[in-house]
Amino acid sequence: MENILSGAFASFAAGMATLLGALPVFFLKKELSHKSYSAMLGISGGIMLAATFFSLLIPAIERGGAYTAAAGFLSGVLFIELAARFIPHEHFFKGKEGPKANIKRIVLFALAITIHNFPEGMSVGVAWALPERAKAMSLAFGIGIQNIPEGASIALPLLALGYSPAYCFFISFLSAVVEPVGGLIGITAVTFFSSFLPFALAFASGCMLYVISGEMIPESHEKGYGKLATWWLVIGFVIMMLLDNLFG
Repeated sequence: MENILSGAFASFAAGMATLLGALPVFFLKKELSHKSYSAMLGISGGIMLAATFFSLLIPAIERGGAYTAAAGFLSGVLFIELAARFIPHEHFFKGKEGPKANIKRIVLFALAITIHNFPEGMSVGVAWALPERAKAMSLAFGIGIQNIPEGASIALPLLALGYSPAYCFFISFLSAVVEPVGGLIGITAVTFFSSFLPFALAFASGCMLYVISGEMIPESHEKGYGKLATWWLVIGFVIMMLLDNLFG
C-alpha cells in the first residue's frame, strides 16, 4: 500500500507542475504566439520522447523480452487511437476530432487534454514499481519539467479565447488532476500483478509515443514553425536523456 501511495503522489507532483506553467495567465495580457506555442510543444514532446524509450520501453524489453514489449507497446498505441477516434475532443489549432457531439467547446478542449495527460500519469505510476527507484524518479521529474510549458500551452490559448485568468488556471488544474488518476491506476495494477510490469511499461510507452507523433509534433509544426519545434524537441530529448543518466 505504501508503494501505491508514493507512486500516486509522484504522479500527482508531476501533474501539479502544470500549474507553474499556467501562472502567467494572471500577468500576461497578450495572446500566446504560434512560435512560442510550437517551441513549448517541441520541448515537451522531446522530454516525453526520451522518457518513452529510456524510462519505459527499454526496461520493458529488459524485463519481459521483445515480444512482450512489442505486444504492450502496440496495445498502448491502439488504446490512444481508439480513445481519439471515439471520444469527441478539440485541439486549439488542429480543430475538432472524433465523433460529432453537441458539447461545449471548453469541454471538448478538456477531453483532448485528458487523452493527452492520462498516459503521462500512468507512465509515472507504472515506472514507480521498478526496483530501480532512481529511474522512476527521473521519469517523474522529467514529466514534471515538461508539464510546465505544457501548462502554459493549455492556459494561454484559453486566455486568448476570452476566458478569465481564474477559469484558465482552473482548466489547467483539471488537466493536472488527470495525471495522478492515471498514476494510481498504473501503480495499483502492477503492484497487485507484478508479472504485468513489462507489458504495462511498454503499454505506457506506446500511449506516449502515439500522443507525441499523432498530436504534439503535428501541432508544433503548425503555422510554419516546424524547424523551430524540431530543435526544441531535440533539446527536450537531451534534457530527459541527461536526467535519466543523472538519477541512474
